[in-house]
Amino acid sequence: MLDMTRGHLPKAAGVGFKPQHYTDILADPGAVNWLEIHAENYMGDGGRPLAQLRALSERFPISVHGVGLSIGGADPLDQDHLARLKHLVGWLNPASFSEHLAWSSHGGTYFNDLLPLPYTAETLARVADHIDEVQEVLGRRLLLENPSVYVGFDETDMEETDFLTELVRRTGCGLLLDINNVFVSCTNQARDPREYLSRFPLTAVGEVHLGGHDEDEDLDGMPLLIDAHGSEVVDPVWTLYTETIARMGPKPTLIEWDTNVPDWDMLEAEAFRAARVLAGVRA
Repeated sequence: MLDMTRGHLPKAAGVGFKPQHYTDILADPGAVNWLEIHAENYMGDGGRPLAQLRALSERFPISVHGVGLSIGGADPLDQDHLARLKHLVGWLNPASFSEHLAWSSHGGTYFNDLLPLPYTAETLARVADHIDEVQEVLGRRLLLENPSVYVGFDETDMEETDFLTELVRRTGCGLLLDINNVFVSCTNQARDPREYLSRFPLTAVGEVHLGGHDEDEDLDGMPLLIDAHGSEVVDPVWTLYTETIARMGPKPTLIEWDTNVPDWDMLEAEAFRAARVLAGVRA
């Protein structure tokens, strides 16, 4: 039977786990109350990664973040991948599982990226079917992350926020609100991120992500932001986060830092900043 409520992350700050931080985390986690892993890094049968994960899971709630299911893809879901994912969440029993509103494979070829999709009735039905399948196989609720967008599609006929709202209604899934993705997408499309967030179904949010991005320009000299996860969270994103938390209340908040990984002290300092925002809302 599908359990839509199983597992809860604390409404506190967490970080994406990196093996180089293992000793520091155990010695002094500071403001960090929970950890997130990428599912695909832990689908093997043994070795140091699984040993570290087992040890961490005894001390911290764990969130599993998938990057390879290709939920938005036109092809059927990869059953071998789904079986490996089921095995992982079966023994780990994480507090949360999430994936991306994106596609990353087609025709048996895997692309090392999270690619956008048009928001149409056809896409909506396909993504809803894929979410239903994942939730049924895993026996748990999925949180779906809003993407970072760099291009638009002529065939798109609904707003992203409406698309996400309808997915929640049809499947019972939750949402992972990535504030940096909102800022990146809205900047790239010359839109107001506050207007986007005013339309976002905040009641469905089970987790929040914050991360850094790279700045560039397109061929017309307009700002082009890349969701790179390799730097500190910028002040405009912190402002959007603070405003959004004030509206919807404290939510589990993750600092994503996947490239140019810093020393533990710097990563923990970012988590501490998120913890201060959460504490301020509680106060």
